[in-house]
Amino acid sequence: MSGGGTGQPETERDDKGGVRTALAGLTTRGRSFLAAGVAAAICAYVLGQSDLLRVGLLLAALPLICATVLYRTRYRVAGSRRLSPSRVPAAGEARVHLRMDNVSRLPTGLLMLQDRVPYVLGPRPRFVLDRVEPGGRREVSYRVRSDLRGRYPLGPLQLRLTDPFGMCELTRSFSTHDTLTVIPRVEALPPVRFSGEAKGYGDGRQRSLALAGEDDVIPRGYRYGDDLRRVHWRSTARYGELMVRREEQPQRSRCTVLLDTRGIAFAGAGPDSAFEWAVSGTASVLVHMLERGFSVRLLTDTGSSVPGEGTDGFAGASQETADSAGMMMDTLAVIDHSDGAGLSRAYDVLRGGTEGLLVAFLGELDEEQAAMVAKMRRRSGGAVAFLLDPDAWAREPADAPAPGNGQADRLRQLREAGWTTVSVPRGASLGELWRQADHERTGAAALSGGEARS
Repeated sequence: MSGGGTGQPETERDDKGGVRTALAGLTTRGRSFLAAGVAAAICAYVLGQSDLLRVGLLLAALPLICATVLYRTRYRVAGSRRLSPSRVPAAGEARVHLRMDNVSRLPTGLLMLQDRVPYVLGPRPRFVLDRVEPGGRREVSYRVRSDLRGRYPLGPLQLRLTDPFGMCELTRSFSTHDTLTVIPRVEALPPVRFSGEAKGYGDGRQRSLALAGEDDVIPRGYRYGDDLRRVHWRSTARYGELMVRREEQPQRSRCTVLLDTRGIAFAGAGPDSAFEWAVSGTASVLVHMLERGFSVRLLTDTGSSVPGEGTDGFAGASQETADSAGMMMDTLAVIDHSDGAGLSRAYDVLRGGTEGLLVAFLGELDEEQAAMVAKMRRRSGGAVAFLLDPDAWAREPADAPAPGNGQADRLRQLREAGWTTVSVPRGASLGELWRQADHERTGAAALSGGEARS
């Protein structure tokens, strides 16, 4: 078999091994013909019957010829696979398209096509293809679905070949496979404003230059995409080419999303667990902020971020927004619990950075870790925390009580440090909690303003 598209077959060939493989592929019919031919040849030799010998040789030669022809035509079938899409959210469906091409001058026999898929994606698909004419093509497809995040290999593709007489069946495998990435579910969030954030290009207290460094304040040459209203005509006349004012370059607000991945902070497993809700919430906030034009950074309790991420994170509202979101979704697709017990590494990263909006998804916090999170607020222009209570998530939604004393103390401790905090009950909607956080921020701001006037 020869490969095409994303499917690449085995190319090495061992003649001795090939003969053994061909003989091992004989069907029950083929073995019966071979046994009958050998028996007839022996009887003809013993009885001296030449006509019986010819019949025996014909019976024995037929399955051998079929096996030889089938084996020698194994490199003349090309296969390919295509995923649509290759990145799908959890509980979403993707379609896998398989294509088989007969690139030989002879028609094929009956073909059985089989693709290997992990059990979490569904049953192993099998297809029976009728005779494929020379130069012909057959296309089939199947659907895969997973409720669990991850990267799942698809393949290798297996093809079972049979001869027209049903004497032999050979199974061949293509050597490569594709990967389906199941990313967290993303929930659309309402456009609210938190303290410390600004519009993607606007008046935020802490912003980064979108196109140049902060010390870049002199005119520069015109670049494709620059606003013509920024043309500096005096410099243009002086240098003989279009010059633009750098000090009027658009500025972009920053946002850091902190995901607590400590294994001791979450209880339970599966698509409805607290940790999966936190991962999905992180993905939703990242995409939401990118779409609003923020420079977004993903941070975990281990201090790690997305490979390829800049010092200010990924920039939104640009041509690379989809690629940036894809890289972060790929990271979240395979993220798992960490062995760490604290958030000190994340604090060290935030302490060395600059101010901006900080959104945190946190599991269970003890007194020490709550104090660590409270200190993170000092380096942020605004901070929003979603606290998931493991005890509440361990019960059914109808049986989940109000936050316990420990959880209430942590919420109060973070609020006193300037955080906007929201307790996350089991199965809650992030969109509703997002609005709730905005209402709490507005109420706290109004309360502090009233106290100041009094």
